[in-house]
Amino acid sequence: MRKNACLLSLIVLLSMAFAACNNTGTNTNGGANANSNSNMGMRTEGPPTPTATATPKYTEEQARGEREKAKANKETIGQSLEDAWIHTKIVTKLIGDTKTPERKINVDVVEAAVTLRGQVDTAEAKAEAERVAKETAGVKKVTNQLKVVPAKATNTNTKTTGTPKGKTP
Repeated sequence: MRKNACLLSLIVLLSMAFAACNNTGTNTNGGANANSNSNMGMRTEGPPTPTATATPKYTEEQARGEREKAKANKETIGQSLEDAWIHTKIVTKLIGDTKTPERKINVDVVEAAVTLRGQVDTAEAKAEAERVAKETAGVKKVTNQLKVVPAKATNTNTKTTGTPKGKTP
């Protein structure tokens, strides 16, 4: 009888272990290649539906770091976490935008009101910076104080007068 109980216990234990190995709820590779070759080249369902991904939280520590960077660039950020987050988003967008010279633009954010200060080379850059700021989530107001100062043209083809070195007239 003891032998039967041990055998029965062993069967139950092995069944549980086998079931745990085949649990596709926790197995991230379960059925990964099951349909890889079926309907090759034929797509019968619509486009994949986007799934919501959790956005990382913007922390007070990150806001403190952003305030320090802004202070070094003579920019102002309000004390709210939202102001620091808005500043981060705008500066990031300006850096990624080829039409705006980000490091020439100071971005101040206080109570979701954005002020753009500094100098840009073209009216297009001024307008683009304002557009970027206005389209940033959380911004309530944008004041554009950017000044358009065309870059001085440098002429590399300077005409020399007189005779070139080493040559005689």
